[in-house]
Amino acid sequence: MRLLRKLMVGLAAFAALPLASAQGPVPQKPAKQEAGPVLPGAAAPTTPVTLDAKDVEAWLDGFMPYALARGQVAGAVVTVVRGDGVVLEKGYGFADVVSRKPVDPATTLFRPGSVSKLFTWTAVMQQVEAGKLDLDADVNQYLDFKIPPYEGKPITLRNIMTHTPGFEESIRYLISSDPKAVMPLQDYARKALPERVFAPGSTPAYSNYATALAGYIVQRVSGEDFDSYVDRHIFTPLGMTYASFRQPLPKALHPYMSSGYATSTGKAKPFEIVVPGPAGALSASGDAMGKFMIAHLNNGGVLLKPETARMMHDFHAPGVGPLNSMALGFYEQWVNGHRAIAHGGDTEWFHSYLWLFPDAGIGLFVSVNSAGKEGAAGAIRSALFHEFADRYLPGEGVPAKRVDEKTAREHAAMMAGHYVSSRGSFTNFMSLFGLLGQAQVVVTEDGKIAMPALDGLSAGARDWVEVEPFVWYDRATGERLAAEVKDGRVVRMSIDAGSPFMVFEPAPAGTNTAWLMPALLVALGLVALAALAWPVRALVRRNFGAKFALEGQARRAWRLSRLFAWLVIVAVAGWALLIATFAGDIGSVGGPLDWLIILLRILTPVAAFGLLAASAWHLWLCFRDKRRWTMKLGAVLLLLSALVLVWVTIAFNLYGFSMVY
Repeated sequence: MRLLRKLMVGLAAFAALPLASAQGPVPQKPAKQEAGPVLPGAAAPTTPVTLDAKDVEAWLDGFMPYALARGQVAGAVVTVVRGDGVVLEKGYGFADVVSRKPVDPATTLFRPGSVSKLFTWTAVMQQVEAGKLDLDADVNQYLDFKIPPYEGKPITLRNIMTHTPGFEESIRYLISSDPKAVMPLQDYARKALPERVFAPGSTPAYSNYATALAGYIVQRVSGEDFDSYVDRHIFTPLGMTYASFRQPLPKALHPYMSSGYATSTGKAKPFEIVVPGPAGALSASGDAMGKFMIAHLNNGGVLLKPETARMMHDFHAPGVGPLNSMALGFYEQWVNGHRAIAHGGDTEWFHSYLWLFPDAGIGLFVSVNSAGKEGAAGAIRSALFHEFADRYLPGEGVPAKRVDEKTAREHAAMMAGHYVSSRGSFTNFMSLFGLLGQAQVVVTEDGKIAMPALDGLSAGARDWVEVEPFVWYDRATGERLAAEVKDGRVVRMSIDAGSPFMVFEPAPAGTNTAWLMPALLVALGLVALAALAWPVRALVRRNFGAKFALEGQARRAWRLSRLFAWLVIVAVAGWALLIATFAGDIGSVGGPLDWLIILLRILTPVAAFGLLAASAWHLWLCFRDKRRWTMKLGAVLLLLSALVLVWVTIAFNLYGFSMVY
């Protein structure tokens, strides 16, 4: 599960896809890359190395131990399969640092996070195959509650499997260290229903809620609870003994669970409860994940009929230009001219990825049990994928053609600015994280684009070269960034790593942090100055026996404006506390801090609007009573500050009583 603190800043500042409506399975052929010369710095075509156990192990042994040590990651498991067999499965580092318990690829359980979704999508396709589900029907016909249409359009399972149902981000019931957070799917589906912010089929916006809803639908049409369904219809047929969706884990599997860590030098963390279970609750060994990969590489194996598996794998949702897009449940990851279908996953501590290369019959799975130092987990995954592909599935490098320098500079200038991710909160107070984490595209001194929020997702520096109008290649990884332009304006953009399930759109003028963040910081500074000056001036007057210059209404208005200034400071301190607590433990938002959230959404509008009214009254009296210019200036600045705070309160929904967020 991609978590919010990574989501709104880096992860939530990291992906894309455009208006997609429709659809039947459309097999995609690789966009033919030009043969011949490649750009300097790009990997030149090479002969593939034979994929066998001996070579893979030697290669991994040269990569993983150093990567884990350098990134302060406690342990990892890597599984490589080909055809209908395992090439190599190997553990690195420790499942438990204190006891020095090594990772056993056959039995040690990792938390693959959102890779779990592939099991949910497989279950959905089994029910489609059985004739119990229709991918293009209104999902309401499978539910015992109603999801209202949006712009007259219902949600379908095809929308859900391509991350286009239109839901905003749902955070309240997501992940927790408290075993009591486990919630029956029927309760979760009703309680956590997010607002719809996009028309279904129009805009990719990753949704854990929608996946859990699909799991609930499987539960209803099959007549089995979801965990039991997966046990009986996926784990048992594949012999996945060391795998479970159940939370907490069954006692028999407890001894095999790897601990999770922030870094290898920290303490072990509690077992994480993923509340929308079908979206990310899986615990599984590397060996178990290998069996799942083999089934899908063999046209569904014992899980699906070949035609059903092909329907799932070959579907190609519309996307941003040439970038990766969604299959049904899987998302594309093109590398070296090879199409992988894949899924990544993150809990707070475990970070995983699964790639299948159908054209080569190869599967690769990696999971690490620590976030690591400075985002090491993401860099390890990215480097492993690209270096594995370069070694065993090499292809052509970045095309030699490129846009002329003058045009490239013009296009870079058009791209520069702040962007809002489609995966985010838009109608509740969690939109505040959008203010704190807008993605930004900048232009470097040499006229190239750069996107700082993406730097942590790669093992090395990125070097974007425009090879077609509004299509850039990263010469370090071969990943692409592309934009849609209409009437001379960028309307949406994305990057290969996230384009299947998120798009970035230019930040609206009213909420663009380019001006709003500086304005907010200045406003808060002025309010703090006004608030602190109140007691300081009172002490100074007392010390010198001076009399306060204002009397009557003027005094009341001045004091009232300072009182509300103090309330603003208290509200800001409360939001800072909430954000800090949330960053430290995402589960704390889902109940333990409800009292603070409610209090802040009452206090914030009272403080902001109260300051606006009091400062306006004070300013009017200053002009009426012809006070000195310094007092008038101070009153004007305080009023302007209040206007900024009122705007932020309204624009980022820092009010209300709804506890769905």
